[in-house]
Amino acid sequence: MIRILIVDDEPRIRQLIREYLGHEGFSCTEATDGSAALAQLSSAGFDLVLLDIMMPFVDGMTCLREMRARKITTPVIMLTARGEEYDRIAGLEGGADDYIVKPFSPREMVARVKAVLGRTLPKEQSDSESFVFGDLVIDTASHSVKIAGEEISLTPKEFDLLVFLAHNKGIALSREKILQKVWNYDYYGEDRTVDTHIKMLRSHLGAHRDDIVTVWGVGYKFDPAN
Repeated sequence: MIRILIVDDEPRIRQLIREYLGHEGFSCTEATDGSAALAQLSSAGFDLVLLDIMMPFVDGMTCLREMRARKITTPVIMLTARGEEYDRIAGLEGGADDYIVKPFSPREMVARVKAVLGRTLPKEQSDSESFVFGDLVIDTASHSVKIAGEEISLTPKEFDLLVFLAHNKGIALSREKILQKVWNYDYYGEDRTVDTHIKMLRSHLGAHRDDIVTVWGVGYKFDPAN
């Protein structure tokens, strides 16, 4: 059964999310702040975290940073207040996979949860493949990326983005196209979302950062030297 951790200091919000996700067959666990969430993540495995930003004691951003510092790569959907663009961008830069703006539609929340899970849950072995560009190796079977034999740590969304770019090597891709394919067709995002993830992906790729080329007026393309 798919396990989801709901992290929010408002009991009403936790109950609403739990009820709607429970109807979809998901198993939900609750935490009231980031400290409790980190304790839960350390003792049990989850497939997704719904993480509120504004919480007492340990807030959502601090919790997210600590998760990634501990190499906890569980996908995260941030819950943000309406109009707080800074928090949304900071969350994406910190390793979040998506965000939902409060107040939110429960049906939209369920759709976003399913979309993230559809991209991040393990696929069948028959769907696996590898990409090799010099000493850069992308392996979808093991969900790993290695440079010169050393594995680099990517969030699930960064990995999906890199795989999509590799699939379309040499093709200029618009931000809208990337949003549709990597964030799913029903994702209503912003160009900044793509730019933020490209920036973070480049920071992980080291000597291969320039393999992701900015195509001015269009978007990006993956153009490795080898």
